[in-house]
Amino acid sequence: MSGTASQMFERWWRAEGEWVEEANQRRGGESGVQRLPGERRPLYCKRQCGHVHRSLCHPLGRPTVLREAESIRAFRALGLGVPELVYCGARKQGDTWQALLVTEELPGFVALDRWYATEAESVSPAARGLLLDRLGQSLALMHAAGWQHGCLYAKHVFVRVEEGSYGPMVEVALIDLEKCRRRWLRKFAARHDMAQFSRHRGGMPPADWDRLLAAHSAALAALGLC
Repeated sequence: MSGTASQMFERWWRAEGEWVEEANQRRGGESGVQRLPGERRPLYCKRQCGHVHRSLCHPLGRPTVLREAESIRAFRALGLGVPELVYCGARKQGDTWQALLVTEELPGFVALDRWYATEAESVSPAARGLLLDRLGQSLALMHAAGWQHGCLYAKHVFVRVEEGSYGPMVEVALIDLEKCRRRWLRKFAARHDMAQFSRHRGGMPPADWDRLLAAHSAALAALGLC
């Protein structure tokens, strides 16, 4: 790490903010998330120590935030909604990796599980249907490109729904991409994620889940993956 890169890492490492996810032990290391002030909007800083993933390419372990940053860039290139990446870096202190991932807050978005708990009943059927269609299409685009989210819970799907004079407006974004990976067989990526999402879809009722699945299947077919 060059002097400038080292100074940049140290500046972010020393930044202080409110813990929105207390540092906890997982994946053989420690990981937590802080909320920091930003120039345009608040930032979320994922701070990790000894938190690595291992693969054939990295048998000794690699900081998971580096994989997450790569996934964010790849998803954005596909046209999928993801947080704006502000900074990502890692350094080794002795035998332990220290790593940071800083992203901007998604303005006006709310986690899908919270949306069902607080907003779902107040929107029009058209807005609700559009949200489910848009989400199914977004997940299909991810799967058709061979990506598996790996942690597809309602709390990791963020949505923004607005009722306008010309009809509803809906946006979908995916967060917590540290377990994302490419699958050689795209149908396995879809099968894994949708089964996981079914178990962790929060307050989404069966009728909504059926519509989401129908939108996902139709989009996969349109993209050439039945």
